[in-house]
Amino acid sequence: MDLSQSVDFLLGNAGDVIRYRLRKEILHDLSETEEANYLDRIMRLPYYRLLEKYQRPNGFIGVGLHSYDKFQETPFQDAENAARLISYYAIPRTVPLVRRFAEALQDERVLEEEFSFLNSVLKQFKNRHIGTESGSSLQLLIDACLALMGFGDDGCIERTKKISFDAIESVLSLKSFLDITQYNPNVHRKYNYPYILPETLYPCGYHLQVLSHTYSWRNTERLKTLADALNHLSAITPEPVHIHVRADNRYHTPLWELSRPIKPYVTNFTDYVCYRRVLTDIVKLGIGKQVEVTKLSAERLLDDLRTDGILRLAFKGTAEKRKFKACLEYPGPYNDVKLEPDYDSDMKIWCDLTFWAVEFLYLYDVSLMQSSSMIHE
Repeated sequence: MDLSQSVDFLLGNAGDVIRYRLRKEILHDLSETEEANYLDRIMRLPYYRLLEKYQRPNGFIGVGLHSYDKFQETPFQDAENAARLISYYAIPRTVPLVRRFAEALQDERVLEEEFSFLNSVLKQFKNRHIGTESGSSLQLLIDACLALMGFGDDGCIERTKKISFDAIESVLSLKSFLDITQYNPNVHRKYNYPYILPETLYPCGYHLQVLSHTYSWRNTERLKTLADALNHLSAITPEPVHIHVRADNRYHTPLWELSRPIKPYVTNFTDYVCYRRVLTDIVKLGIGKQVEVTKLSAERLLDDLRTDGILRLAFKGTAEKRKFKACLEYPGPYNDVKLEPDYDSDMKIWCDLTFWAVEFLYLYDVSLMQSSSMIHE
């Protein structure tokens, strides 16, 4: 099976962001003039305009990072969400807004100024390197943002890349998460979860994201190690495990922890929204065919596209559809964002879903696109 029907559907019905990314990243048939025209239209979209509005004179975008809603006019007034939109819209790193933002994320004086809006946030900034191993540090968030925007191989996040690899590799030595967690059954509090210490190697979604958006660390042996580790991670977490990080006698949830089974793609919208990002990050590593959960996801996606090339989700009524739209309204730490400007029709939803399917399958197996590429050259 090739993906010609899906490509034709997207080229005929999708908006500028999807058509730009389809042609730039998958079909590879954009001229410089066409790319400039697409970018000109994309940078006029309302969401991108918000990033321009929220960029401060020092280049930083928003208020804090992974921050508090009460300080935000919209979710885009947050550095992490801003970086995610730049990545989802595939805005080049050479664009001044992106370049200045990346420079701000690497400038200690700028960061200290931006994280001084609340004492607890300033303390988090001053301790930002503590907990990178366990997925509980501010520096891991900052470096993930740089990787998302294409700056991860510039030499600015080398320590985080190494720790991210080590954290995922570390599960290979575990028979159970009980091997690394501590637990005091005599503590009486509402949520008494097993915990690890900040310096304990423990994989989270941000470790995976840092690696999936960088390349200089990759070789055949390391990629095989990650594939083996991700398969083993699923094997030792048949059920979700709630793990916290204990620091200064306080308990924190790791960032988008991987102490739960990584689920394959399904047409149930809740699982689709929650696990789409992790599945995509795995195939971005080029190891999709070696990881069981992405192999199964690819098989299911191909089957769902077989009829007419369009991916649809099964909504159980209008309430569920409204919830789906709300989940993808803005990018966030745990969800992607719609690439269509609005969801005023089912066709727009199907375009978003179908593009994700095409992107996933292309990254999983480039040969699936060969026929489509020849058709559209």
